[in-house]
Amino acid sequence: MWEQQFSKFDGGAAKNPHSQSRRHETVVRPPHRSVFEMPRKPRRKQRPKSWPVTFSPFARALARMASVSKPNRRSKSIESSEKPTRSSTSNGSSKHTLEERPEGSESSDGEFDGVVQADFAFFDPKPNDFHGVKTLLQTYLDVEEWDLSGFADLILEQTTVGTVVKVEDDEDEGVFALATALNLWRYREQRCIMKLKEFLLLKASQEKGVGDQLRLLLGERAHNVGLLVSQRVVNLPPQLLPHLYDSLFNEVSWATEDEPTEDLRNSFQFKHYIILSKIYKHKNAEQQKRKRSDDREEEIVYVKPEDEIFHELSSWSFCFPLRTQQPAPHELKNYRSMGLIMTVEADKIPTFRQQLTSLINEGV
Repeated sequence: MWEQQFSKFDGGAAKNPHSQSRRHETVVRPPHRSVFEMPRKPRRKQRPKSWPVTFSPFARALARMASVSKPNRRSKSIESSEKPTRSSTSNGSSKHTLEERPEGSESSDGEFDGVVQADFAFFDPKPNDFHGVKTLLQTYLDVEEWDLSGFADLILEQTTVGTVVKVEDDEDEGVFALATALNLWRYREQRCIMKLKEFLLLKASQEKGVGDQLRLLLGERAHNVGLLVSQRVVNLPPQLLPHLYDSLFNEVSWATEDEPTEDLRNSFQFKHYIILSKIYKHKNAEQQKRKRSDDREEEIVYVKPEDEIFHELSSWSFCFPLRTQQPAPHELKNYRSMGLIMTVEADKIPTFRQQLTSLINEGV
């Protein structure tokens, strides 16, 4: 019988000082189909002859975009692990079988075509992850010049809340995903956070009514506002997403009890999350709304499938044009890359977690 069991590793140290372990075991039944196509790093910019069947129209778009984005150096059959959680004491792993195929049908250098085995693991951030984290955040603020290194350092220094996904026992320390939540009041004097606030307010300045709300969240209400940062390589297996977000939000909850000082505990009492992401928006969105449903193209294609859920649950949101326009496949020729800023109330997070799990389960 095939099963998935997830645990998150932090080098053996439990985060709860009152317990020996916070390891939690989650068992996920296997999908009926366990083979997913994952492109490896292309030698030429070529599109696959066929696209993988994935879990939603937005995920199919995600798979298409993998052909023009820099994927990870390996596509994986994965054995995934998460950091230890509160209650369980057993180790666990989850096994996926992913078939790797190069993006071109031919290879001039005898490139291997088959299944590559690797183990994905969830870890606490550590200093050795600096370059991998910085790479994932390279376009977080579009082409803005800001203290990206300082921002990466904040993420790595906050080990009680935050996860990086890597290949276990991989010597190159590559980071394939990260997820964290940073309190905007706690870090308000950091140069990178001041620049980030300036960037967000500038983008919101032309949005009627939104600018004032955002200014409140970034200012006097910032004590209870978390910046939710989630970045990853484009072809990370979607089955990892529910566990990645469960790990993050569980840690936020535990930090409100386990942090050593009252100020630190209070800093994770989030009431709102601000999320900065990217989407593809139709160039003629208003015209699309007037078309018959059979002829209508999607107004928005979400680069990350969870952003569709966040967007639906958001209190408010707005889009802004990006100065960097990545090359898009033919299927997205009528779309342009846009930034998306949204705020989600913390009490909507349980709904988000349920809907994300359902979305992923429906597609595997």
